[in-house]
Amino acid sequence: MTATEARLYRLGEFHRFEAQGSEFLYLVPAGAIFAVDEAVSALIESLRGGQLDHEQLVAALTDHGLTIGDAEELVSEMYHANVIVAAGSVPEKPQPLPDDFPIQTLVMNLTNQCNLSCQYCYEFGADKVATPEGKPKFMDLPTAKASVDFLLAESGDRRTIHITFFGGETLMNFPLLKEVVTYANHKAKENGRNIDFSLTTNATLLTPTIIQFLSENHIGVTVSMDGPKEMHDQLRVFANGKGSYDIIEPRVRALIENHRTRPITARVTLTSGVSSDVIKIFRHLKQDLGFHEVGFAPVTSSPNQLYSIGQKGMDGMLEQFHELADEYLEYAVRGEAHGFSNVSDTLAELCQGVNKSHPCGAGLGLMGVGPSGDIAPCHRFVDSDQHSLGNIATGIDKEKQADFLNRGHIDSKYDCHTCWARPLCAGGCHHEAFVRYGDTGHPNLHYCDWIRDWTNKCLEIYGAIAVKNPGFLQQFAERKAAQ
Repeated sequence: MTATEARLYRLGEFHRFEAQGSEFLYLVPAGAIFAVDEAVSALIESLRGGQLDHEQLVAALTDHGLTIGDAEELVSEMYHANVIVAAGSVPEKPQPLPDDFPIQTLVMNLTNQCNLSCQYCYEFGADKVATPEGKPKFMDLPTAKASVDFLLAESGDRRTIHITFFGGETLMNFPLLKEVVTYANHKAKENGRNIDFSLTTNATLLTPTIIQFLSENHIGVTVSMDGPKEMHDQLRVFANGKGSYDIIEPRVRALIENHRTRPITARVTLTSGVSSDVIKIFRHLKQDLGFHEVGFAPVTSSPNQLYSIGQKGMDGMLEQFHELADEYLEYAVRGEAHGFSNVSDTLAELCQGVNKSHPCGAGLGLMGVGPSGDIAPCHRFVDSDQHSLGNIATGIDKEKQADFLNRGHIDSKYDCHTCWARPLCAGGCHHEAFVRYGDTGHPNLHYCDWIRDWTNKCLEIYGAIAVKNPGFLQQFAERKAAQ
């Protein structure tokens, strides 16, 4: 008897879903998607009741009309695809991290100051990770240049690297931003690298001169904006309580009209006051103002804040996400861009077969650096001594980095081990985990059902596009190749 003939089979770990009358499997350990035909369906049903040895499984498949040869071939194929596995086998885990993982993206917090006082902001609100007194509020040129040198030194053999300018309000330190772009371009060219730039802004300080500079230097721009005036002005206010919409609306229009080298995107922070108006917000930002893409993020503050979204609000938000996702599908079938980035981002990960060891690149392929030069896992932890991973003057503290990454690894989140959505979620945002549970490595259990529902919806959208216009998905494979 051969090893194959002696093997005892069971079903692997997968999530089954339907789209456009076709069945698919989302193979959890591989983060891959597999189309189900009648033969595969028969194999799954044969093992639904438990384990079968090789001979029993082949016999069961012949009872479903397959020849012995076809049954043998199917069993072999499904075994190698992990649709079925050997009984007693341990599920595959994400690949262990290498000792040195090169940085690809550096988020430079040019200032921790802002000219707005948005009530939900993690930088200034009740959820702010404590920043010690005495640290500079604005980054200076020597620190900025050292940050660029740090990125070049820590990025290994990556040919393309990325700098994201952040704040506070990024444009409050625009003169430094200009000098960083010049310096970084020069140093990258010296090193035979390509460097890409982006920034996030509240748009209040945009001027024709700034817009021209951003366009000429191909700098990607994300604008923090929460929808039409009555919604945006609820929480995105100046220190005197006055709303900011009337200030930014003409500036946003000028940005979209005159920045011709990169798509302009909007990021919406959803709170209890506007979570029921997702579609209205999307229509305004996409159709009325002309943003290329619009993405939504529920507020990640503590649950006891008045603007935090409760369960009813999350459910209502999800319903509207579904409606926009269905609309996205209609556009995709026609080969057109829709602009709902919450779908686009998930489709990109599905097309790339993402199987995350960590929720994001924080502390891994991405680092944040604050005005003081302190290194953080990401921009949300910048200039917090509690979460510092070193300083650009002295380098990364490998011990602290390893501790952060080990606690955030999916293997450490036991609540996640049986969840089929873990390849894309990996437990959720480190910062939100710290705010909610006091531990950056704690899984964000408060939205598990929500994320599973949304991931299933995106899988259905993926499957429908694969059936009706598979060429549309090619753009996401090309995005991976470009990265």
